[in-house]
Amino acid sequence: MPFIELKTSVSISKEKEAELKSAFGEAIAIIPGKSEQWLMLNFCDEQRMWFKGSDESCAILEVKIYGGSSAKNYDKLTAELTEIVSDKLEILSDRIYVKYDEIEYWGYAGSNF
Repeated sequence: MPFIELKTSVSISKEKEAELKSAFGEAIAIIPGKSEQWLMLNFCDEQRMWFKGSDESCAILEVKIYGGSSAKNYDKLTAELTEIVSDKLEILSDRIYVKYDEIEYWGYAGSNF
């Protein structure tokens, strides 16, 4: 039940969106018990964003996980997501944030897990 939302100041073509979807689907498996089968994604491109006092290309990823994981796994996922976004969207890694939320209650199909 993971959810990843990518907000970025750059434009994301349909081709790049498909590449990001596949790469995020593989990356989420870094967190034990998580897979693309349950992964929901949201891409918000062409956002008006400022970071470090500049409107140069930047991005933030918000990752919501039902339950939680270890700091080691989050470190690995942060590195992987940053590399994916930097590579696919040509954004410098020091202009990418990754934020995590561990969710206690997660609803699906009318009931909670």
